[in-house]
Amino acid sequence: MRLMPVHRAPQQEIEAAVEVLRSGRLVAFPTETVYGLGANAGDPSAVRRVFAAKGRPGTHPLIVHLDDPKYLGRWARSVPAAAARLGEAFWPGPLTLVFERALAVHDVVTGGQDTVAVRVPAHPIAQQLLKAFGGGIAAPSANRYGHVSPTRPEHVREELGDAVQMILDGGECKIGVESAIVSVVSDPPVLLRPGSITLSQLQSVVPEIVPTSDERVPRVPGSDARHYAPGTPMHIVPDKRLEQVAAEFADNRERVAVLAMRPPARTNRLMTWINAGSKPELYAHNLYANLRTLDRTAASAILVQEVPDDEKWHAVRDRLYRAATAEKLITNDPDLAAMRAMFDEDELP
Repeated sequence: MRLMPVHRAPQQEIEAAVEVLRSGRLVAFPTETVYGLGANAGDPSAVRRVFAAKGRPGTHPLIVHLDDPKYLGRWARSVPAAAARLGEAFWPGPLTLVFERALAVHDVVTGGQDTVAVRVPAHPIAQQLLKAFGGGIAAPSANRYGHVSPTRPEHVREELGDAVQMILDGGECKIGVESAIVSVVSDPPVLLRPGSITLSQLQSVVPEIVPTSDERVPRVPGSDARHYAPGTPMHIVPDKRLEQVAAEFADNRERVAVLAMRPPARTNRLMTWINAGSKPELYAHNLYANLRTLDRTAASAILVQEVPDDEKWHAVRDRLYRAATAEKLITNDPDLAAMRAMFDEDELP
């Protein structure tokens, strides 16, 4: 699939967005990963509006976006050598680094922790906005807390309505899943959230980085057991069982929606099937838009074909398992029933 080109925003729009931010209000803007809901990171009252708009718990930290790593000293107490190497290799880009916070960083940005998450995004419009604003912009994804992340401007409006004062339209986001997050406050550094930059790519720059810790300390965005979730109950199903489980819904005269990596062997009028393909980059790019499409079908459930346990798929697998419902999948297949019964809300992979 050919992606739409990314255009720069007109200067008058950037100037208007800067005025919105300086007045303490919220601006949604595109990054190469997903759309962010931005506030002046130096204005605690403005940042609190982000939490209110999203319905986000106050203990969950935000990511501070900068236009250039040279401003890290305003936010991080120190920049370890590993962080400097990672920044040089991957910034601007889809990588977030977690530092010990500078003393001036407010608790509302960090979720009350002694650490701060920082990213330098690559999207041209994000860069325009950050350069014109001249400061840090605190921005989680521009959606209601725990819901599917937005990768198009219309997703932001659907989710947040008038809670966001301005949306900078950058079209579709290029990558489609959130940034990788690496904590550099510990030795060795720890990958806390997978992203489009793989662990192997990170280790090619800083070999001592270790994989995601189950403890996920410090807390970082998107680390809840239940996150990125559509409103419709969603279940992950092995490929060989996909049609069987979908047919059971049809037999019960229930609509079912399916996200797969291939076409269906057979179809029926109660089934909506999206073939997302087998290329991890393309699958990730379309993931959240596809989940939103399936969520609008009035189906009883969304079935997602299990994706490969391969490094290139780790970010997608992380998002899918966090989006999956903890409710048991009602099925005549005892193996599937047993598989779903293994997990409760705090134990999803």
